[in-house]
Amino acid sequence: MSSTMKAAVVTQFGKPLEVKQIPIPKPGPKEILVRIAYTGICGTDHHAWKGDWPVKPTLPFTPGHEGVGRIVEAGAEVQHVKVGDLVGIPWLYSACGDCEYCYSGWETLCSEQKNAGYSVNGTLAEYCIANPDYVARVPEGVDLPHVAPVLCAGLTVYKGLKVTDAKAGNWVLISGLGGLGQLGIQFAKAMGFNVIGVDIDDQKVEHAKRLGATYAYNAIKTDVAKTIQDTVGGVHGCIVTAVSNVAFSQALGAVRRRGTMSLIGLPSGDFPLDIISTVMKGITIRGSIVGTRMDMIEALGFFERGQIHNDIEIDELDNVNAVMTLMDQGKLPGRVVFDLSK
Repeated sequence: MSSTMKAAVVTQFGKPLEVKQIPIPKPGPKEILVRIAYTGICGTDHHAWKGDWPVKPTLPFTPGHEGVGRIVEAGAEVQHVKVGDLVGIPWLYSACGDCEYCYSGWETLCSEQKNAGYSVNGTLAEYCIANPDYVARVPEGVDLPHVAPVLCAGLTVYKGLKVTDAKAGNWVLISGLGGLGQLGIQFAKAMGFNVIGVDIDDQKVEHAKRLGATYAYNAIKTDVAKTIQDTVGGVHGCIVTAVSNVAFSQALGAVRRRGTMSLIGLPSGDFPLDIISTVMKGITIRGSIVGTRMDMIEALGFFERGQIHNDIEIDELDNVNAVMTLMDQGKLPGRVVFDLSK
């Protein structure tokens, strides 16, 4: 094995990433080294590159947390996985394992957690260190480039739908029909929900219908809240993936009494909340951040059974800056997966 690897490295926030050769890291006694075959790129990677969240990554660093590949080296104390296993490296790199959230199956809320591609180097590289207790166990025989986005995008919308507490046969709204939203439509259908999609792009609206949405609306051309209330009486559950404050306000108006709105998109700022209406209608509003290890097992199960299909564009890591620029401009059409298998 070579002593160096290709990696995309952020050396300055918001400036072009450097795609260069760097040393292959050596796993510690409780770590594994994964040879990345494919890795997706996510909106969180864009935030990491920009450095626009309150807690910034330490420079230099390698983004990425949708990487899938095989273990090529394992530390002496690793027991749960072995060399040759097919695994995925998700956003949740590790958690403390000893707080109330870790004990109660909410490790994604652990204040001591580490995150791949943010607080530790991530998967936009040919090799990546991972924590064996938190990697995803990827089923053999699945389509690797298409499974990569399930590790974050798919997991995030699946968890967001779960915490709406909607039941099979209920109506759910997916607001924002980009990379996360198109997966949200599919997960919602697989979970037995009746689905409504909303976006401001006619092509995405039509694509949502092809994916199985009963109704799909352009929020610029339609009074979304009134139309949904008049048509189905409001939705039982709603996830908002759009990075738009306006989308949050519009979606809230579409929620029925005792419905739940799950916040996923991360625009800066806030959005207005009619307190009296929210109280009188018994509406629940909750934040939802990725998913736990158990959620990951469930989400990958949907993919393995063929119920979820990612619309992806496969690209080369050398083009990472062009992809970041499109994300920065809000023009990336869907999910991009980098091929590192060669």
